[in-house]
Amino acid sequence: MSRPRILLLPGRGNSGPDHWQTYWEQANPGFERVLQSNWETPDARDWIKNLHETIMRENRSAILVAHSLACCLVAHWAAVYSGPVDGALLVAPSDVDAAAFPPGPVGFSPMPLQPLPFRSIVVASTNDERVSVERSRQFAAAWGADYVLLGARGHIGSAAKLGNWPEGMILLNRLLGA
Repeated sequence: MSRPRILLLPGRGNSGPDHWQTYWEQANPGFERVLQSNWETPDARDWIKNLHETIMRENRSAILVAHSLACCLVAHWAAVYSGPVDGALLVAPSDVDAAAFPPGPVGFSPMPLQPLPFRSIVVASTNDERVSVERSRQFAAAWGADYVLLGARGHIGSAAKLGNWPEGMILLNRLLGA
């Protein structure tokens, strides 16, 4: 049996040079970043279609590694499509239904709250400005995901200065070993 593909799904704005997803991509040649056509004002339909095409491009299972808005992308994809996905690491899901959610993205609200048809882990921070602890817990419960609450790591992106983020790699390996 072949090892699953690792698909990195950046959130809005893509993941810059100091983001853990970029470190992972550089350190692991088999990891593939899913590129979107519009990073600043994304349309959910385009992102979902692109994700589905990427998943179906190879006859091999995938693990989705999503950050921020891309966690919502995974939930939307799973509500519409199915495909060879074995699991998802959902890091710092943005609350697209919050009044403070920044304008620009189209079609991501409401957040799908159906169980995901694959194993998943939601990773949250105690001081994320884009999602409350309570809301991230609600997402994990609705999706049937394991829940990991880190300490104060903000939005768990570039500003957190996680580098290669070994804690996250341990969680990814949990999914790979399932």
